[in-house]
Amino acid sequence: MAERRLLAALRGCGHRPGVAVAARGLSFSGEHGALWLAAGLAAAALDRPRRHDWLRGTALVATAHLASMGVKRLVRRPRPAPGGYEPLVRTAGPHSFPSSHATSAAAAVVAFGVLHPTAGRLAAPVAGAMCLSRLVVGVHYPSDVAVGVLLGAATAAAGRRLLAPATPTRARGEGLS
Repeated sequence: MAERRLLAALRGCGHRPGVAVAARGLSFSGEHGALWLAAGLAAAALDRPRRHDWLRGTALVATAHLASMGVKRLVRRPRPAPGGYEPLVRTAGPHSFPSSHATSAAAAVVAFGVLHPTAGRLAAPVAGAMCLSRLVVGVHYPSDVAVGVLLGAATAAAGRRLLAPATPTRARGEGLS
């Protein structure tokens, strides 16, 4: 099966010490959406004129994360158990579909990108690395991550109307830069 081969190849990257450390760090920081929730709260503290928008964006990230947990409890897909290696991190639960890390990461990219284009551009590569980290540490199938990204992006996109997009003036100099 192609998905298992891809997972095995990416998990194999975790044998490199630097890659393993980075993957573990990203996995740890993304637990329960912590990195994204902290980023949204920091932006709310720094961008006082748009504090309520940042709090709404952060709430969208939390909502996406909760949605993924609900789907996970319904689907109940077991985490990968490939022979020959142990996962590099512990997990909060036994179910893998969808990846809650990927869901909250994608929601943050969409929601924060609406609020400030620079925030979206900064979040995107971190989110991508976080999604890959879940494969490198061996706790998700690629389809878990792909569906998580779709769920997070869709949740944040559905809530876009709650957010005031950045105006060109704000995006250039006011609030966050």
